[in-house]
Amino acid sequence: MSRWVLHIDMDAFFASCEQLTRPTLRGRPVLVGGRGGRGVVAGASYEARKYGARSAMPMLRARALVGSQAVVVQPRKEVYRLASRRVFDILRREVGLVEQLSIDEGYIEPAELVGWDAHEVEKWANNLRAQIREETGLPSSIGAGSGKQSAKIASGLAKPDGTRVIPAQLHDEILGPLPVGKLWGVGPMTQAKLRSLGVSTIADLAALSRREIISTLGSTIGPGLWDLARGIDDRPVAPRAVAKQVSTEHTYPEDLTTHNQVDAAVLRAGKGAHRRLKDDGRGARTISVKLRMSDFRIESRSVTLPYATDDVDTLLAMAKTLIRYPDEVGPIRLVGVSFSGLEEARQDVLFPELDRHMPRRVFQDTDWEIGVRSTPEEKAAAEARLEIQETQHDTWFPTQDVTHPVFGHGWIQGVGHGVISVRFETRTTGPGKTRTFTEDDPELRPGDPIESLDWHNWMKTQEN
Repeated sequence: MSRWVLHIDMDAFFASCEQLTRPTLRGRPVLVGGRGGRGVVAGASYEARKYGARSAMPMLRARALVGSQAVVVQPRKEVYRLASRRVFDILRREVGLVEQLSIDEGYIEPAELVGWDAHEVEKWANNLRAQIREETGLPSSIGAGSGKQSAKIASGLAKPDGTRVIPAQLHDEILGPLPVGKLWGVGPMTQAKLRSLGVSTIADLAALSRREIISTLGSTIGPGLWDLARGIDDRPVAPRAVAKQVSTEHTYPEDLTTHNQVDAAVLRAGKGAHRRLKDDGRGARTISVKLRMSDFRIESRSVTLPYATDDVDTLLAMAKTLIRYPDEVGPIRLVGVSFSGLEEARQDVLFPELDRHMPRRVFQDTDWEIGVRSTPEEKAAAEARLEIQETQHDTWFPTQDVTHPVFGHGWIQGVGHGVISVRFETRTTGPGKTRTFTEDDPELRPGDPIESLDWHNWMKTQEN
């Protein structure tokens, strides 16, 4: 009996969360990301995508494409994280087993769908999407197929806010004409190798012989890609192993005694840890550098970012700020770099201007007893004691959440000439009214972004 794997992908997730909690933005081209000159688009609403804006695009370029009607919103990771949690809670409640890939997408394989026809599966998926919409207010798309690959491609074809089912018998007809780059694991280098064989579509790849595949792509990845092209995909849907951290460390045969040697060692370990982070699929908030000296003393220093990222330049730059050198601690024999505070937020993009507010205090743990290390619990407790509490911004900024004792929760639409313009609204209020205040109005305070979701009843059930 045929299996059905479903891939669910939340539509324009970050932008949809902003439009959900700020009703005035519904139907408008929203760009989520950094506002500065080096800002990057983390998410774009479908209204903005019509102009060519997309995720990972420089914000200046996206704003130029959309024009003056673009609304640029500072990212609110707290809102996205909580919205993701509620969506995946629904999936686990309705299905049980979920393989979550990132903050806004995952796989399910409902046992009850085994042997169903395509029409029945489509109806079931539409009901699930309706359930998610009813409980969260967020749109989603679902793709269904006989394996993960076809389900993933189907969800892309279903966007936005739709369902697409690809039965096994229609695999070649629907997927065959698509570019070979649509297949899992086919990147630019693999595409270049395949082009040398005249392969441009999935059907072209499927038509090759096993010998041609292995001679071109090797025996490790070649056969797997060939199977996917032919619709053979029996990979199971299973929860991903949850690691608390990823790390790489190296012990050197000769002690490191110069700045350049230590810099190179941190770079080597940092790149190794980053490769593991990318394989894990999450972003990291905490960067740690570990040193073991020639007398076996161990020192660990850490810094925590205000957001999770997998950007290699940011992570390595933070690791470099933690280095201590031989002229400070003595000859060094081991250097390690680890990334922790992992969050299922693979799509969170680096917002460079946030670095200005980055906490610079570091947690230090020096273990003076030879061969003995602090336990993770002890390190966590020490780090918690030194955790920097979020402080009020020195100045107000557009799209910041605020609260007022009379008007409730709102967000800043504009700031200038000593005046703040605030739109008071949440998910449940509908478009709110705009009011103005002086910058020093004592009743206007920074607000909790979570309040804009107005999910108080659901949050109470989570506490219980």
